[in-house]
Amino acid sequence: MVCAALLGGLAGLAAPRAGRRWTPRPAPTPPAPTVAPVPGLTAPVSSASAGSVPPAGASAGSVPPAGASAGSVPPAGASAGSVPPAGASAGSVPPAGASAGSVPPAGASAGSVPPAGASAGSVPPAGASAGSVPPAGASAGAVPSRATGGPLVAVSGASAGAGAAVGAVVFAGLAAALDNDPALPAFLGLAAVGLVLAVVDLACLRLPDPLVGAAALVVAVGLAGAALLTGAPERLFGAMAGAALSFAAYVLLALLPGSRLGFGDVKLAGVLGLPLGWLGWSPLALGLILPHLLNGVVVVVLLAARRVRRDTPLPLGPALLTGAWLTTLLT
Repeated sequence: MVCAALLGGLAGLAAPRAGRRWTPRPAPTPPAPTVAPVPGLTAPVSSASAGSVPPAGASAGSVPPAGASAGSVPPAGASAGSVPPAGASAGSVPPAGASAGSVPPAGASAGSVPPAGASAGSVPPAGASAGSVPPAGASAGAVPSRATGGPLVAVSGASAGAGAAVGAVVFAGLAAALDNDPALPAFLGLAAVGLVLAVVDLACLRLPDPLVGAAALVVAVGLAGAALLTGAPERLFGAMAGAALSFAAYVLLALLPGSRLGFGDVKLAGVLGLPLGWLGWSPLALGLILPHLLNGVVVVVLLAARRVRRDTPLPLGPALLTGAWLTTLLT
């Protein structure tokens, strides 16, 4: 009975009162935000479209609308020093009338066209590749830089003329010394390759194996043909013996403690032993000694002029070639 009474009382409290209906209240609506208009603009800055044109007569330092595209037209009459829009693409057109010293847009590509009328001394865009088009009006003497690490060595007309004169003297001397000798073509071919080797050794302190091999091939084929024409194969054997003796002597010199003789010099000495051995044993001995005498004189002169120090590496290839050439003239 007590439980039934309690349950009945709870049910009466849970039931709604008679005559009243319950309806839910709607949620309150927040007020709409208002944007204050900017003086001089018909639309707020935040809503500027990507292709919108900035106001006519905007000053050079005015900030472009937020979100303006990279290809948007710059303000009319913008000054040369105005800052380009942030994120401008590499191919964007620079402002008309930009001065020669104006800074290019950051991130400009290597092939971008420089400003028209840029002076010869203007700095190219950072990161521009070696093949980029130089500024219009750049001077003819501007030296390009090399992208493989080191400076380009420009050959002037004076140095080219001096090289041609040296070559003419070398060839004329050999032609006068050997006259009608069938081995003259071999000596001339060796001299032609030797001139290139001398220039490379002076510039790089190296005697490339392909050039040394080409010199050996030229002189070997030429001397073999001369031996067949003269019917004197013993002279060819003398040339081969001279090459072997010269190579062995320079190997011993290169293996001495403290020697600065490189194996490029050793191989070139072996090649020069072929024509010297063809001439005889006395020319071979003179050709082995004369290069060191010539090189010693050059070193003493350079030290006296304070052009080099005692530990400065010097090329020996030109002295080897000059010694062989002088030996041929003297014998």
